[in-house]
Amino acid sequence: MRTTAAAELAAAADIVGTYRRRVADLVGPHLGSNHEDVVAAIYEAERALRTAERMLQRAHKIAEAP
Repeated sequence: MRTTAAAELAAAADIVGTYRRRVADLVGPHLGSNHEDVVAAIYEAERALRTAERMLQRAHKIAEAP
């Protein structure tokens, strides 16, 4: 059971990391435009996803521990 949870947590962390990178890539076209509010929202979302990714990685390490 413990290894199943650890595997699921690792998979979730990877998926969140993938979305974090995709969201971060969305900011490029808006840089230097009149859409600073969009840039700020994208950066905020990217930070939230980064936090989620780190928390899932932490949970994975804890779940793997003997």
